[in-house]
Amino acid sequence: MLELRHLKTLHALRETDSLVEAADRLHLTQSALSHQFKELEERLGLQLFVRKTKPVRFTSAGLRLLQLADAVLPLLRGTERDLARLAGGTAGRLHMAIECHSCFQWLMPTIDQFRDAWPEVELDLASGFSFAPLPALARGDLDLVVTSDPIELAGITYVPLFTYEAMLAVANQHRLANKAFIQPQDLISETLITYPVERDRLDIFTRFLEPADIEPAQVRTSELTVMMMQLVASGRGVCGLPNWALHEYSSRGYVSAKRLGEKGLYATLYAAIRSDMLDAPFMRDFLLTAKDTSFASLEGVSVAR
Repeated sequence: MLELRHLKTLHALRETDSLVEAADRLHLTQSALSHQFKELEERLGLQLFVRKTKPVRFTSAGLRLLQLADAVLPLLRGTERDLARLAGGTAGRLHMAIECHSCFQWLMPTIDQFRDAWPEVELDLASGFSFAPLPALARGDLDLVVTSDPIELAGITYVPLFTYEAMLAVANQHRLANKAFIQPQDLISETLITYPVERDRLDIFTRFLEPADIEPAQVRTSELTVMMMQLVASGRGVCGLPNWALHEYSSRGYVSAKRLGEKGLYATLYAAIRSDMLDAPFMRDFLLTAKDTSFASLEGVSVAR
């Protein structure tokens, strides 16, 4: 019933305070504009403004529609500008979320480098732990999600960034520190320290402990990697982390990093993107920048298998 053109005509009438000038601004004849108002009023069964008043006096119904116009038209103009910039390939929006606490280590340098190269792209980064990022991506609320848990969603493409090995951090004096690799049953009596996320998003549960029907003695959570490492170093638990996140602590002898299973536990990190955005020049460049930064700055990562 109500169309954008109706909001535009009401807005123009208020701005110009004249049917003649409003028609001129909208590239319509005065007759066509008057007909449009009459048609809308008949549809609504309400009068929108009082004729032959100067200045134009709007009715309550007209004022309510003007409130809607004030809310909607700026959004429409902003979107039209963004689409025009997108069509030119030099600008756009890149709102992203990550499902990986330790990903900040390589993602922040990637964002800094990308921002310098694409200053007109609107960048925003949100934590992926207080909401479901992948459904938000499908809805269009987000443009990219960094995840290691791809789920099949219509219109979403997963671009592999790199493969890494998940490992277990233990205190240097821990009974497991001298083992060649860790078996699931080794953790029966342990406190497992994890990030505060659902178990089904943690590889150490879904791909290591649960297939062996093993449950750790206790699970403890921490938001920060450095706090997790302090707890591990002081003997208050063990912790599963990507090898590149553990490297700066294990390389300095702060904790020991142990392989999970005889052959190791490997995972791939992906950038989830709406399929129609794959060919956007700034998106292609962001993905290349992310891969280059990862391989240059992270220890133990490899090309996605």
